[in-house]
Amino acid sequence: MAQIETRDYDVVVIGGGPAGMGAALAAHEAGASTVVIERNEHLGGILRQCIHPGFGLTHFKEELTGPEYAQRFINRVREAGIDVMLGSMALGIDEGGREDAAHSVTVMGEDGMARLTCRSVVLAMGCRERTRFEIKIPGSRPAGVYTAGLAQRYINIENLRPGHRVVILGSGDIGLIMARRCALEGLEVEGVYELMPYANGLHRNVKNCLEDFGIPLHLSTTVTRVIGRDRVEAVEVSNVGEDLSPIPGTERIIPCDTLLLSVGLIPENELARAAGVEIDPRTRGARVDQDLQTNVDGIFSCGNVLQVHDLADNVTAEATRAGAAAAAHALGTARPDVLSEPVTLEPCGMAGYIVPARINRTVATKAFFRVRRPLEHAQLVIRAGDAVLFHGKTRDYKPSIMEAAPITPKMLAAVKPGETLTVSIDPVEEA
Repeated sequence: MAQIETRDYDVVVIGGGPAGMGAALAAHEAGASTVVIERNEHLGGILRQCIHPGFGLTHFKEELTGPEYAQRFINRVREAGIDVMLGSMALGIDEGGREDAAHSVTVMGEDGMARLTCRSVVLAMGCRERTRFEIKIPGSRPAGVYTAGLAQRYINIENLRPGHRVVILGSGDIGLIMARRCALEGLEVEGVYELMPYANGLHRNVKNCLEDFGIPLHLSTTVTRVIGRDRVEAVEVSNVGEDLSPIPGTERIIPCDTLLLSVGLIPENELARAAGVEIDPRTRGARVDQDLQTNVDGIFSCGNVLQVHDLADNVTAEATRAGAAAAAHALGTARPDVLSEPVTLEPCGMAGYIVPARINRTVATKAFFRVRRPLEHAQLVIRAGDAVLFHGKTRDYKPSIMEAAPITPKMLAAVKPGETLTVSIDPVEEA
């Protein structure tokens, strides 16, 4: 039996997309020896196929395409001399491995298996798309049903046409962007159908990708059946009621040969679960503290594997924090200002989730959340028990935009033992 090679690092980063590269660069800049594990043959992750502009406006102060944005980080990783393992799959995270190591990551690569021992691990595996199976669309199983991201890869990377007449289910950003992309490639886009009574993507994408191309958006409508034997021939769509169930008698047949699904993203947390990381059922990402550390000492999480972001710039900012914190943990330079008792954060009102889930140190930080549905005239309210610690201005909120709430040391000091700090979005009645 061949001997497994062992390599020692301070920080192991799993995932070579924007989150993984951002975390690796921050860890390296903090003085930690770092390696990036990437299962594909290239760094960059999903950005390699996102050839549309709109990236980098915050981080680089200029508009870039996805590949351009990724390439800037790829260049920085190469210039820094950070070790990269391409075509390699992390199989598991175990405890120990050497006397001064907290974790051991088993990797299967092109040259066989390796064991990477380290003090810190950063999870940056991204997310995957929900499939037809997961949303349970009835009907036959013909060719021509794709996730929107797969169709994007076919067109932008493989130079393949997924079909001729397209129906898109779901108005998330990838669905909106693919409606425009298909139209630009000469495909006939019959329309975008959305289960909810509102669009789930950014307003700029609704405007730029649908309205500018004359592509209709059908709200409160879903696909209730796929029709066809060898290839999709049509789909049945139906209106839905307030309970989101199809309304009998509203069915209509839409001829098409392609159905693209943009119906949500799921963080890739199988490795995290196997390592004992606690998962938040709301985000399906890890429950982390203000430093993005999970309940397992020395394991950190960032990017879309933690919470689904709307902008790559926000992924980079979060990953930078995670990488710096992972390096500080590995090198023993983390700040010592630890609270006597951790403060738990909970979403309330129309806030759908909250990240981080707990705060261990007396530092100013931000809590990130999304609302569960669009709200006009609502207010951010932070409470400890019945005491109101902060309330923001009355304004509109949308599920497509990730929001931030300020958490200050003064707020943390106001939380009594046993109390929870709640972040709530409360509707405000107009005067």
